[in-house]
Amino acid sequence: MQLNHQLAADVKTAVAAAQQAGDLPLFEIPAIPIEQPRDASFGDYASPIAMQLARLARMAPLKIAQAIATHIVAHLPQRDYLAAVEVAPPGFINMRLAESWLQNLVELIIEEGGEYGRISLGIGKKAQIECVSANPTGPITLGRTRGGVMGDTLARAMRAAGYDVTLEYYYNDAGRQITLLGESVQIRYQQLLGETAELSDDHYQGDYIGDLAQELFDQHGDSLRAAPVETFADYAKNRIAERQKASLKRINIEFDVYYGEQSLYESGRVWLALEELQERGYVYEKDGAHWFRTTEFGDDKDRVLVKASGEPTYRMPDIAYHYHKKERGFDVVVDFFGPDHHATAPQVLMGVQALGYDPGFVQTVLHQIVSLVRGGEQVKMSTRRGQYVTLDELVDEVGADPIRYFMLSRSGNSPIEFDMDLAVERSDKNPVYYIQNAHVRCAGIFRQWEAAGYDPNADAGADLSLLTHERELVFLRKALELTEVLETMATSYEPHHIAFYAYNLAAAFHPTYEACRVLHSDVPEPLRLARLRFYRAAQTLFARVLDLMGMDAPEVM
Repeated sequence: MQLNHQLAADVKTAVAAAQQAGDLPLFEIPAIPIEQPRDASFGDYASPIAMQLARLARMAPLKIAQAIATHIVAHLPQRDYLAAVEVAPPGFINMRLAESWLQNLVELIIEEGGEYGRISLGIGKKAQIECVSANPTGPITLGRTRGGVMGDTLARAMRAAGYDVTLEYYYNDAGRQITLLGESVQIRYQQLLGETAELSDDHYQGDYIGDLAQELFDQHGDSLRAAPVETFADYAKNRIAERQKASLKRINIEFDVYYGEQSLYESGRVWLALEELQERGYVYEKDGAHWFRTTEFGDDKDRVLVKASGEPTYRMPDIAYHYHKKERGFDVVVDFFGPDHHATAPQVLMGVQALGYDPGFVQTVLHQIVSLVRGGEQVKMSTRRGQYVTLDELVDEVGADPIRYFMLSRSGNSPIEFDMDLAVERSDKNPVYYIQNAHVRCAGIFRQWEAAGYDPNADAGADLSLLTHERELVFLRKALELTEVLETMATSYEPHHIAFYAYNLAAAFHPTYEACRVLHSDVPEPLRLARLRFYRAAQTLFARVLDLMGMDAPEVM
C-alpha cells in the first residue's frame, strides 16, 4: 500500500461525505495533497486541502478542515493505520499513524524482502532508458560514468515501480569519429612497422591506441600494411566496445540492448526518416544540403540534416533512432546526456514531432560535469589528448560502491567534485561507509546472536507490540517512505532521491542501534526477540535500498 495515496483517498472520501451530509457545499473535489509536517509534533502526515477549498466552499479553512476531519474520524475503526486526526490553524488536517500498524511493518519488510517498496505505477507500460552512449573510440571516462549510474539507477527504480524497462546503450559506431579512430590505430600500426607516420591533433592519442595497434601487429604481423582504414576502424571499435562493457559491468551496469548507429544505415531507417520528413514538408534543399525547418518548432534557425557531400549530420541518425524508439512501443523514453547536449537534444525532439509523434514521450535528463579531486587538487582531463582517468582506474583505486553513490549524491543539475580521498575513508564522514555500516551492524547482531549459541530463528513470532522506543518508531516511519521515493524517481526521472533517502535512513538507524540494544544483559527476553526481529527488518531494508543504488550490502567492513 502506498500510504500517501491511501490517505489522499481517505480525505477525498471524507470531503464527499461532508458534502452529502450538508457540512460542505457541492463542488468538484480537486486532487488531495498529502505532505509530511516538518515538525513531528503535528503528526505523521498532513493535508492543506482546506486552504485550497476555501474559495470553492466559501468557508473559512479551519471550518472546512473540521468538517473533513469529523468524517475521517467517523471511519477510524476501519483504518488500522490511523490513530488520530487533528485540525490545526489555519486549516491543516494532521494525521497520526497507529503504533501497532507501524510495528507490524517489520513483518511486511521481512516478508517482501527484495521486493519491499514495489508500487504499481508503471504496470502494463514499457520504458526505455538510454545512458552512457559513449562513442566506441576510447575507454569509459568519469563524465560518461555519471550518466550510466544515473540511468541504471533509474531503471532499477522504474522496474520497482512496475515498468517493463529496457536499459539501452546507443553506439555512435559510424561517421567521422570512427574514421579518425581507424586512422589513429593505422598510424600507430605503421609506426610499429618502422614507417614514418604521425598523429595529428584531431587523432586519438591515448595509450590504448598504441595497445590496439600492437594487438593487430601481434596477430597479423605486417600483412595489414596495405589494409584500408576501415579494417583498423572495425577492429578498434569492436575491441573498445568489449572493454567498455567490461568496465561498466564492474560497477554493476549491464545493458539489455546495445544499439549501433550503423544499423540505422544498414536498415535504411536514416533515409526513410529523411524521406518522411520531406513528404511532410519539413525538409528543403539549399546549396546541395538538406535542411530541417526547425524554426517551425521555435528554433532560432533551420538546421542541416544532410550535408552537400551526402554525409548526414548527427541530427539525422538521432532523429531516426528516436523515431524507431516510438515504433518499438515504448510508452516512456528517458535519455541521459551530458551538458554538451543542451542545445542539440531539443532539435532531435523537433524531428520526432515533425514525424507525427508527441515528443512528450521522450524525457531528456541533462547532467552536469564530474571533476576529480585527489589530495585537494583537481585532476586535469582531456579525452582526445588521452589525458583522463578511466572508469577502470577509478574502480581499482576506490571501488565500485563509492563511484555509484557519489554519482547519485547530487541532482543532475549540479556538478560533482569526486573526492577520491573521501571515497576511501573508513569513517562516518564518508556517506558510503555510513550507509553500508548500517547493514554491517545489523549483520553483526546476528553473528553475535548465533555465536552465543542462540536459535537463529528465535525472533519468528516475536511480540512486535514491545517496539515502543521512539527511535524504533522513527526508523519505521522512515521505512514507509521508500514507496514515495520510488514514485518520485519514476515520475521526475531524478535518481538522486534514492541516495538522499539512503543517507537519511542510515541517519535514522544509527541512533536507534545505540539506544535499542538486543544482546545487553538487562534487556528482557521478549523485548530482545522483538528487537532482533526489528533488526532483521532493518537489514532487509538496507539491502533493498543498496541494491536499488546498484551497491553491495556487506556484512563486514
